[in-house]
This record gives sequence, structure tokens and C-alpha cells, in this order.
Amino acid sequence: MKTFSATPADIDKKWILIDAEGVVLGRLASIVAMRLRGKHKPSFTPNMDMGDNVIVINADKVQLTGKKRSDKNYYWHTGHPGGIKSRTAEQILEGAHPERVVTQAVKRMLPGNRLARQQMTNLRVYAGAEHPHEAQSPEVLDVKSMNSKNTRVSK
Repeated sequence: MKTFSATPADIDKKWILIDAEGVVLGRLASIVAMRLRGKHKPSFTPNMDMGDNVIVINADKVQLTGKKRSDKNYYWHTGHPGGIKSRTAEQILEGAHPERVVTQAVKRMLPGNRLARQQMTNLRVYAGAEHPHEAQSPEVLDVKSMNSKNTRVSK
């Protein structure tokens, strides 16, 4: 019996729609990262982009557990001396681009290589409930019903 290794002809990409409203950020990101890599498929091949196209809506309504909403910091550097900057998760979620919190969480759950950057192009995150991908007729993946710990009631 030979080990199966997928070729580009074997890859079948689907479109998945996930509603992030009330879902815990880390749990959502791990499910999305698994779908992007294709690890949920029996024909998973580590060196091929065989994951699905994932659409995440309502990213601005994602939940964080504990005090992470106010205490979790996102850092970046401007490139100038002393140019380290930071924002809390709350500032980003209430700002102009709340979808960046979900995008960054998923990106950090993928390996740091060329293939992961290619797989990130298959992720589309939208702050609101509307998305322009109705023509692809995405399947709805209900993350809330997968596990009771995936949801959190907002306070």
C-alpha cells in the first residue's frame, strides 16, 4: 500500500460560511485555520494548498474570554527607532477594521511559510453580515453547535 499524496488535479475546494457572532475568538480561529489548511479532509497533503475558501461574517461581534478584550495588546513597529505601537483588542474591535482581530488570530495559527501565506488568500473576513460571495453558494458551518464552549454570552 502506497501513501497517498494529493496532486493539483485531486484538490476539491469548497466555499464555507461561518457566522462569528457570539463565538469565542480562539476557538473560531482554530476551526478556520484547520479548514484553510485542509486538515479536515482525509486526503490532506502538507505541501499542497487543499483547504477550503472560508468566509467569516459578523467578525465585529466575536467574543473574548476573561479580561482579554481590555488586556490583550496587538503590537507593531513603524520601522523607526522607538516606534513600537500597540492597541488593545477592544480598541481594534470598536475601530474602523474589527475584522483584523479574526484575520490576525487565524494567521498566527498557520505555519509561517509561503504556503500559509497562499492559504491566507482563501480567507475572507467581513465585519458585518453582508458578503459579496453569494454566487459561490457557500455551505454554512455552524461553529456554535460544534461545542458548547465555542459560544459566550456577551456581558
